[in-house]
Amino acid sequence: MRKKDLIILFFCFLTTQIAAQNIQLHYDFGSALYKEQSTRPKLTSTIEFFKADPWGSTFFFVDMDYADGKVASAYWEISRELKFWQNPFSIHLEYNGGLNYINNAYLGGVTYTWNSQDFSRGFGISAMYKYLHHHPKPHTFQLTGNWHIDFAKGKCSFSGFADFWREEHTDAKGNPHDFIFLAEPQFWVNLNKFKGINDKFNLSIGTEWELSHHFYLLDGFHFNPTLAMKWSF
Repeated sequence: MRKKDLIILFFCFLTTQIAAQNIQLHYDFGSALYKEQSTRPKLTSTIEFFKADPWGSTFFFVDMDYADGKVASAYWEISRELKFWQNPFSIHLEYNGGLNYINNAYLGGVTYTWNSQDFSRGFGISAMYKYLHHHPKPHTFQLTGNWHIDFAKGKCSFSGFADFWREEHTDAKGNPHDFIFLAEPQFWVNLNKFKGINDKFNLSIGTEWELSHHFYLLDGFHFNPTLAMKWSF
């Protein structure tokens, strides 16, 4: 499972002095939906960190998949938004890496962000050059869109991202593909916004839907939902 929750959720806050961290646990139903995903891990944990400063923001997350009582795979991203001016554009620098089939990737480009006056809604769009380490054709591109919406007086949050990039690869059936699409919308119910629950009880329950097309070893479109909980610090 590949995630970007706060590149997604918090890019819209680049001009503010904030910090946010959370840890998530997801139960993944993908192995029950597709025969070709029978060995897909059912549990994934995610640790996310975001901090804004006068020169932009720093974000990173670490995903770990668990199977057979151990860590089966891992993936992480770290990115930096650079911004020394008062407009919605920033310079984007990013590194992606992980275990198994994931090679190092280095990205650089431009991000445009917008947020509402009360920061309850926002979106970002990034256009990036992408270098794929150890790939026969390492020079490529990636487009990323992200959004977040808080509604029902903060009781609910809807966020997500969508990535589209060029990467020549072969799926598990031997079919060649040139492009990959991946989106992960998330819906959360924030319990501390309900009457009678302490506002410091920062537990959220919700779901993530992984929507992909030709995602590495997979052929065609796949929908992998999760049941999840999140604690925000």
